[in-house]
Amino acid sequence: METLTLISSSSTTTTSTPSPPNPSHRIFLRHQISVLILTFSAYAAFHASRKPPSIVKSVLGPEPQSATGNPHSGWAPFDGPRGPHRLGELDLAFLSAYSLGMYFAGHAGDRIDLRVLLSFGMLASGVTTVIFGLGFWFGVHRLGFFLAVQIVSGLVQSIGWPCVVSVVGNWFGKSKRGLIMGVWNSHMSVGNILGSVMASSVLEFGWGWSFVLPGVLIMVVGVLVFWFLVPSPGDAGFESPKMEVEMNLDIVEEEVGKDGEDDDEGLLQNGVTGFDPVAIGFFEAWRLPGVAPFAFCLFFSKLVAYTFLYWLPFYIRHSAVAGKHLSHKAAGILSTVFDVGGVFGGISAGFLSDKIEARAVTSILFLSFSIPALILYRVYGSVSMPVNIGLMFLSGYFVNGPYSLITSAVAADLGTQNMIKGNSKALATVTAIIDGTGSIGAAVGPLLTGYISTRGWNNVFLMLIVSTSFAGLFLIHLAKAEIRNKWNETK
Repeated sequence: METLTLISSSSTTTTSTPSPPNPSHRIFLRHQISVLILTFSAYAAFHASRKPPSIVKSVLGPEPQSATGNPHSGWAPFDGPRGPHRLGELDLAFLSAYSLGMYFAGHAGDRIDLRVLLSFGMLASGVTTVIFGLGFWFGVHRLGFFLAVQIVSGLVQSIGWPCVVSVVGNWFGKSKRGLIMGVWNSHMSVGNILGSVMASSVLEFGWGWSFVLPGVLIMVVGVLVFWFLVPSPGDAGFESPKMEVEMNLDIVEEEVGKDGEDDDEGLLQNGVTGFDPVAIGFFEAWRLPGVAPFAFCLFFSKLVAYTFLYWLPFYIRHSAVAGKHLSHKAAGILSTVFDVGGVFGGISAGFLSDKIEARAVTSILFLSFSIPALILYRVYGSVSMPVNIGLMFLSGYFVNGPYSLITSAVAADLGTQNMIKGNSKALATVTAIIDGTGSIGAAVGPLLTGYISTRGWNNVFLMLIVSTSFAGLFLIHLAKAEIRNKWNETK
C-alpha cells in the first residue's frame, strides 16, 4: 500500500519537526488571489455592459407626461404609449437568448479551455454592446435591428457565468466558500454600479455613448483575462483535487480486490472519479440533490432582481420623489443605491450561511425580509430623498442576498458534492442549469413589467412580492432538512 506509506511518512515528519515555510503554498495563494481579481473584474465588466439598456430606457421610451406634457417623446420605435411594451420585448430578446445560451455554455465550459472560452465571450459581448450604441449615430429606428443585436448579445453573454464559477470552484475548497463567494459575487453589484455611472455620465452626449464605453471596457478586460487567467491548479503545475480522488481510489482498489469486487470500475466509466473524469450529462445534473429546488427558487428570485436591474432607473424617472421628477442622469445614478445594498446583502448572506452551515435557511430568511422591504419602498419611497435612498438600499440588501448566494456558493456546492466524488467537470453544467433556469425568470420579469407598468406600478410590485413568496416555497423542504440535521448534531 504505497500511498498509505507515503502518507504515514509525511505525518511522522510533520509531528517531529516544525515545517519550514512552503514556497509552493505562497505561489498557490498568489494564484488564488489572481484568479479572484481576474474573475471578479471579468464578471463586473459583463454586468457593466448589461446595464446601459436600463439607463437609456428613460431616453428611448416616452417621458413622464407630468414632466414634459408630451407623452410621445422618445426614440422610435420605443416612443409613444406602447413604448414600455417594446422596451420589455427588448429585455425579453436578450434574457431569453441568455437563458438558452446558458445551458449550452455550461456544456461547453466542461469541455473547452475556460480561459479561451471566457475571453471569447467577453470580446464578443463588447462588440455587440458597441453595435447597439451605433444605432444612435446611424439613426436606426427598426425594432428588428435592436432585437437581433440583443439576441446575439444574450447568447455570448451567457458564456461568462459558468466559466467564472468553474474557475473559482477549481481553486477554492468548500471551507468558507459562502463568505468568499459572497464577497467575490459582489462583482454583479459592482458591475451594475460601474455600468450605471458610466452610462449615466455620458447620456447627455447621446445615448449611443452609454453603450460604447461599457463595450470597450469589457473588451479590454477580456484581453487581460486571456493573457493572465489560470483556469485550474493543474494548469499551474499544482495537484488538482481529482488527483487526490485518484490516490484514494488506489486504496479502494486494493481493498476491493481482496473481496473480489469491482464496483469502482463503474465509477470510472461514469466519469465520477479518476484522472480524466467524463463530463456529467445534462439530465444527470438535474437529478443531483438540491439542483432542481434551487434552480426553481432562482427562477423567481432572479425575476425580481432583474426587474430592478432593467427597470429601476425608468421607475425612478417616472415616480416623483418629494413631488419632483428626477433627470435621466440623476435617476440612473440614484439607482446604484439598490446595487450598493446588494453588495452588503450578498456578503452578509454568504457569511451567515457559512456560520450556520445552512444555505436554504439563509436564503429563506432573506427572501422573507425582502417582502416587507419592497412594500415599504413602494409606499414610502416618494416621501423624501433620504427615505427613498434608505428603503432602496434595504430592498437591494434583501433581494440580492439570496440571488447572490444561490448563483455562486450554492451552485459550487451542488456542482462538487460528494455524490459526484469531486468530478470537476460537473461544476459548469450544474452552474449553467441553476443560473440558466434563473435567467428564464429574469427574462419573464422585465417583459411583464413592460406591460404591467402601463396599468400602474402597484401591480408591478405585487408581481415582485408574489414571485419572492414562490422563491421561498421551493426551499422549504431543503430548509427543513438542514434544520433537522442541525438538531440531530446537537443531540
